[in-house]
Amino acid sequence: MTTDIHRTVEAVWRIESAKLIAALARMVRDVGLAEELAQDALVAALERWPETGVPDNPAAWLMATARHRAIDRLRRSKLQWSKHAEIARELEEQQDMAASGLEDRLDDDIGDDLLRLVFTACHPVLPREARVALTLRLLGGLSTDEIARAFLVPEATMAQRIVRAKRTLSDKQVPFEVPRGDDRFERLASVLEVIYLVFNEGYAATAGDDWLRPALCEEALRLGRILVGLVPREPEVHGLLALMELQASRSKARVGPAGEPVLLADQNRARWDQLLIRRGLAALEQAIKLGGASGPYVLQAAIAACHARATSVEATDWPRIVALYDALARAMPSPVVELNRAVAVSMASGPDAALAAVDALASERRLQNYHLLPSVRGELLRKLDRHAEARNEFERAAGMTRNARERELLLAKARDCR
Repeated sequence: MTTDIHRTVEAVWRIESAKLIAALARMVRDVGLAEELAQDALVAALERWPETGVPDNPAAWLMATARHRAIDRLRRSKLQWSKHAEIARELEEQQDMAASGLEDRLDDDIGDDLLRLVFTACHPVLPREARVALTLRLLGGLSTDEIARAFLVPEATMAQRIVRAKRTLSDKQVPFEVPRGDDRFERLASVLEVIYLVFNEGYAATAGDDWLRPALCEEALRLGRILVGLVPREPEVHGLLALMELQASRSKARVGPAGEPVLLADQNRARWDQLLIRRGLAALEQAIKLGGASGPYVLQAAIAACHARATSVEATDWPRIVALYDALARAMPSPVVELNRAVAVSMASGPDAALAAVDALASERRLQNYHLLPSVRGELLRKLDRHAEARNEFERAAGMTRNARERELLLAKARDCR
């Protein structure tokens, strides 16, 4: 029975923690303190619910408990700041609110509170890695151990990263608010980048023994869907969600029975998730309706849509994909975009034209340790029957990747070239 209650508490926490932390952060004006108070409420639930049973409204119970803890904490504080006194008075005034009133208050404010939390966790004052970690911690409800395992770093390292991030937000006095005007656009770009990075790490793990990390993909999708509900008029938000839905639709077909990678040309398209494809195409259509056809995430989603609509690799509209990569290169100049474009060129116009484009990237500093550069070059050389050169490129790529599954795939390609 106790085990079942603990599972229930964990499930409620995963669903409600972001809303709880967001509401508390608005009240106490400190993200780190808000998370501590929410964690205190979680511990109280683990202690009490096995004896009293799960309350009818677990979220309201957690909120009321955390609010009590906040008042006690501020009363005991030796720092008699006027801010603390003001916050304590506000909380005490709210304490008499009936349970139904509390629930209504939470429902009224939750959209704004969550949006504030998203923008705070992804503030540019934090390094990129810290933004990702803090977002998964505060908005995803993941434990430090889960985040550390997902990104293959020691738990202590991840814990320090999260602690430093919260301290930085406090020291820099980052306001718990949704920015306006140009600041909002800049911060929204940071928010989207964090969600995009989380999804990409799940979709194609950079290191470790697994080709995919489905939990990270699911978490990024959940955050993307929340963000669409919070800022429904932003086309790039819809574009990112469309991209993730369409990419995630292929997940089951991207892994073989033993966990080995299955590349696009070899995938059984009958295993692609049609529900996710429909959702992705609908999100893409909405992004274009909102005027975002030239946005980077919308363009990437449009590329993914070309694959989703095609019945085979041969039936794919490769000239259209090349044109979309041309537009993406203008919107978001990047050697990685150029490399991906070269792959599309090889399918549309043959490997000779693509090889020239790839060779032009050889001196690009940002691709010096990027394993996909020699991997793509190896594929093109193989198609041109230059097998010895192709083998060398595949072996070079295998030496660069930190993902065990990908290394096995590349070494197998090298062996085939013999």
